[in-house]
Amino acid sequence: MHFCLSGEYTPRSINNIMENPTTNRYEAAKKLIETAGGKLISMYSMAADGPGVMVIFDVPDPTVAPAITGVVVASGAIQNVKLVRLFTQDEIKVVRQHASKLKAAYSPPGS
Repeated sequence: MHFCLSGEYTPRSINNIMENPTTNRYEAAKKLIETAGGKLISMYSMAADGPGVMVIFDVPDPTVAPAITGVVVASGAIQNVKLVRLFTQDEIKVVRQHASKLKAAYSPPGS
């Protein structure tokens, strides 16, 4: 299952990165995700809303994604974190099929 984790570096992290600008955050993220049984798909730096990071990864167990997020947040590395489950086109096709079958069973307010 694919997830996107994004967040802003904390002031402490920014200072540490400035003191060691060649630090390899990609390798740190890759090691954590692989230790959890997953695969790092891609990683980007972001400038919006403060220096930040966006990591897209794949894990076989969806409960691992919030655990990865918790480890990173607890370390003090990032703040204002957002974790989003991503769906492949094949997965979203199944979701749409389920929605189509369920649509008749729901009545919105006022109906």
